[in-house]
Amino acid sequence: MSRGEALELAVPGPHGERTVRVSNPGKLYFPERGITKRQVVEYYLAVAGPLLAVLQGRPTTLKRFVDGVAGEAFYSKRVPKGAPEWVDSVEITFPSGRTAREICPTEPAVLVWAANLGTFDFHPWPVRRPLVDHPDELRIDLDPQPGTGFGNAVAVAGVLREVLADAGLVGFPKTSGGRGIHVAVRIRPQWTFVQVRRAVIALAREVERRIPEQATVSWWKEERGQRVFLDFNQAARDRTIASAWSVRGTPRATVSTPLSWHDLPSVTPDDFDVLSVPGLLAQRGDPHTGLDAEAFALDTLLGWAARDERDHGLGDLPYPPEYPKMPGEPLRVQPSRARKIGDEDGASHS
Repeated sequence: MSRGEALELAVPGPHGERTVRVSNPGKLYFPERGITKRQVVEYYLAVAGPLLAVLQGRPTTLKRFVDGVAGEAFYSKRVPKGAPEWVDSVEITFPSGRTAREICPTEPAVLVWAANLGTFDFHPWPVRRPLVDHPDELRIDLDPQPGTGFGNAVAVAGVLREVLADAGLVGFPKTSGGRGIHVAVRIRPQWTFVQVRRAVIALAREVERRIPEQATVSWWKEERGQRVFLDFNQAARDRTIASAWSVRGTPRATVSTPLSWHDLPSVTPDDFDVLSVPGLLAQRGDPHTGLDAEAFALDTLLGWAARDERDHGLGDLPYPPEYPKMPGEPLRVQPSRARKIGDEDGASHS
């Protein structure tokens, strides 16, 4: 297929029309489906309303596939060189203490501009400016391990919903675009990243208590077995997940799609892709329109975290390896290696 001449798109927005150039519109991004760059751009125009509601005011990392899904992807955590002056940005601080300016999508033209750069996924931080150090979204990532799949994640998500209700919280589920499920809870932006992560750990531990054969909070893969991992570290600073309505780097061009709890058990991730989702949105609307209706407190979850530590000796859990050592964090050594070190140390003193 010929890539064709560049397109000049007039994209309406809150500040009038922006002219956005789309180069090589016929470039195949998803060869298995025959989906081109132009179709990805058109997809993002079709879902611009609900997607901008998700991204508005949020520092956002771009996951870019400049050679399509078969090429190597990379994350753009800083405003790309040559960005138009109307691409807004905000300063964020990484775990290392370094700072950077990251894009902050505010209008449809930004989505088209990003898609032209090969962006499939938008990865927003769980914060909104100006309070970029205080999350307003609690995110739970249900990650099926080898031997499990989407159906297992659905079963765990049902228990998660019950635990959220017991904590006085309301969650909104979406497909990850793969085998997993993401659940978002709107919270008041008055807690730090460390506190929100501890709240997620407490929530995940309660799910594990109720269904220990199906769910796990074990950071180390060797201990997870065939269970669904509740990835608490997605709540750590600078760790993000693909937003709702984001295209994923799968051969089918699946989309991370918002759902109602009622619909969750009756769908599969492959139901939702670049070609099908615009029609579903037009037909059904956005199942997450109520996400911003109420912001919840974390007092109950933080109370559970304090109880777990006081009564059960369950404190913090390991951070990802690239993070600085955090106060109260256990050793970042996988259990089998820790046992081996302990055995060798014991032998050396025998």
